[in-house]
Amino acid sequence: MIDLEGIEGMSTETRNDRTMELDAMPLSDLLRVMNDEDSRVAGAVREELPHIEEAVRRIVASFKAGGRLIYMGAGTSGRLGILDAAECVPTFGVPPSMVVGLIAGGKGALTKAVEGAEDNCGLGAQDLERIGLEPRDSVVGIAASGRTPYVLGGLDYARKVGAITVAVSCNKDSLVSKAADVAIEVVPGPEVLTGSTRLKAGTAQKLVLNMISTASMVGIGKVYKNLMVDVVATNNKLKVRAENIVMTAAEVGRETARKALAEAEGSCKAATVMLLLSCGKTEAARKLQAAEGHVRKAVERRAE
Repeated sequence: MIDLEGIEGMSTETRNDRTMELDAMPLSDLLRVMNDEDSRVAGAVREELPHIEEAVRRIVASFKAGGRLIYMGAGTSGRLGILDAAECVPTFGVPPSMVVGLIAGGKGALTKAVEGAEDNCGLGAQDLERIGLEPRDSVVGIAASGRTPYVLGGLDYARKVGAITVAVSCNKDSLVSKAADVAIEVVPGPEVLTGSTRLKAGTAQKLVLNMISTASMVGIGKVYKNLMVDVVATNNKLKVRAENIVMTAAEVGRETARKALAEAEGSCKAATVMLLLSCGKTEAARKLQAAEGHVRKAVERRAE
């Protein structure tokens, strides 16, 4: 069971002075105040940049050691983690097993609340045990309140295993922060709709997860300049995007990019290196391996 003591004083549970008469506001005023409140979120995230940076550094090291990034949360927090994990696959060309999202109550909780699941500390540990958590993995526990038992149980188990632990919450001095190696506490203030943490808290969590996954993928060579050179072209739109990426990165025309992609078996990264270094697929693969997957490093070592 959740310990309700002290919840009333938490930022995510307090009432917003600007929306005391929300149900009586003209629609234009309601929307304006929501927009004004949303604008506070980015500033709250900015205050936590040093902690986000520390988390990313550790996660990059985890990836380089062959580890996984595992998000876990309940309700909105869990859904946001699963969303970020799922989008890493096509965006960065990673296998689904590399970035994993866990939600209290399992897949069914994505669309329907699973009663009591988030209140069970043991379920968090069980879910991590089920996927074979290892010391080289990173676990990011996401909890707007900062006290979700499912997340607390998972973080406690992860620390016992020796995995990297990160907590993302929207209250200061939260319980999940105390259970993690790195604490990210983004406090955007009371919600427009009291206690509805799918609003500003959810937006804050999404921004933080965007940073964690994107910056970590940059750190392991999934990006060249600001281009998604490991994008997986699974549909016609993405095939055109892949061509555009190679065209931009190598400064060539569409036909040249298309031919290079065909020779590189669809790999934007390999096709880009082939064109920039005027080499074949095998040589491009060797250069990329020596550069640990970073296109920039592979190109700068052209003389090797």
